[in-house]
Amino acid sequence: MDITEEKDGSVVVLQPEGRLDSANALAFEKTMLGVLDRGDTSILVDFSKLNYISSAGLRVLLMGAKRAQAAKGKVALCNLAPNIREVFEVAGFLSIFNVHPGRAEAVAALR
Repeated sequence: MDITEEKDGSVVVLQPEGRLDSANALAFEKTMLGVLDRGDTSILVDFSKLNYISSAGLRVLLMGAKRAQAAKGKVALCNLAPNIREVFEVAGFLSIFNVHPGRAEAVAALR
């Protein structure tokens, strides 16, 4: 899995590509927590290039969201494919995260 990181104003956009599962959840965790540790507390995770997420990936997102909230920040998600959205829905995560249809809307909401 590759993770692209870019800055859009005050928002850090993370874009995982491929699969987010137990084999690479630790790499995503290090990236996400690294962003928070350096003081960036508005994070957007763009799922447009992700085709699979497991419970290990969900755990990392939840951990990141809790850490961001403790720092008075936010984590939002965008571009969830139908199969990814279904995983979030079944896990009850749609009520935890702000989910936006596209990147522009999500960045605007995080500002």
